[in-house]
Order: sequence, then C-alpha cells, then structure tokens
Amino acid sequence: MNNKTPSLILASSSPFRQSLLKKLGIPFSAHSPEIDESPLANESAEELVQRLAKEKAKEVAKSHSNALIIGSDQVAIDSHGNILGKPGNYDNAKKQLLACSGTTVTFATGLCLYNSATHKAQVACETFTVHFRKLNDTMIDRYLRTEEPYQSAGSFKSEGLGIVLFNRLEGRDPNGLVGLPLILLTDFLANEGIQLPLEP
Repeated sequence: MNNKTPSLILASSSPFRQSLLKKLGIPFSAHSPEIDESPLANESAEELVQRLAKEKAKEVAKSHSNALIIGSDQVAIDSHGNILGKPGNYDNAKKQLLACSGTTVTFATGLCLYNSATHKAQVACETFTVHFRKLNDTMIDRYLRTEEPYQSAGSFKSEGLGIVLFNRLEGRDPNGLVGLPLILLTDFLANEGIQLPLEP
C-alpha cells in the first residue's frame, strides 16, 4: 500500500481478530474504541451487531481522517433465538453448555468497512452455525476447567479447545466464527479498490 492509499485500521483490541487480519497480508494498526454496546429496544441480533460494528468504526474515524476502518461485533444465538451472554463463572458456563448439548448455536458477526475520507460505510452481517455434540457432565467439566471460557459468549472458545464440543460447522467463512469474516472483508476492500493479494 502506497502513501496515497488510506491506512487500514482494525477497530478492535482482540488478539484473535488481529491474528485473522494478518492472514490477508495488509499492513494495519489496531485501535480499540469505547462505545456503549447495550442493545436497543426490539433490536434483532443481526441489527445489533451491524450497528455496533459501524459505531466502532466511526468512533475510531474521529481521530483518523484518511483511513479504512474495520469494525466488527459478534453475538451468539441459541436454538431458541436467545442471545447468549458471557457466563462469568463455572456454574453459569456449565448451565449454558448443558443447554447447548445436541443443539445449534448461530454466531452473527457484524462487519463494517468505513472510509473516513469519503464517509462511505459498507455494512453486513455474516452468520455461522455450530452443531453441538451430545455433552455429558464429565466432558463439560473437563473442558471448563481446562479452558475457563468464562468471558466468552456461549461458554466456549471455538478458536481453542472448544472445537471438541462440536460435531459439525456450517457457514461460508469459518473465520467469521472467530469474529472477523475475511471473505466478506475481501469483498469490501475490493469495493474500495484494494485487490488482494497485494503485489509482492
């Protein structure tokens, strides 16, 4: 990317999102925005993550006038349509995983690419579904004590040992499960004139 090209900024401090973005081979910096992530009344999960992804990108844009800013937000939704929060402790995590046993959880990931020079925002939602194995108390206990996913929505880390809890994954882009759908991002970057892969 030359000097005329806007800088690329990831509006996140997540090491997992940063690791994913590195796959594309584009220089970028990361800045974590502070926004209110509370859902609005009657807001669907898909609407929520798209709104928050855009708000995160626009918040970072306030201090960067010529940048392409990537905002992303994700929620997990159980088979009854309920948003799964972060469990916070072992007991809540065990309850969540028992409820997920043999069912599906869908991840809705909102993605925004915001051009702070033109104020153009590309926003979409990518979904990815995990199908859980039948889980028993022993499996759940061993998993929770090994990985302690108490700050992870749904009580598991799909980028880590949580993969052993699933029997099938369903979706266009497994990167979306971790929090940054790269296929969709590649489309957004192409719309801004950035063709990947970059020239060596």
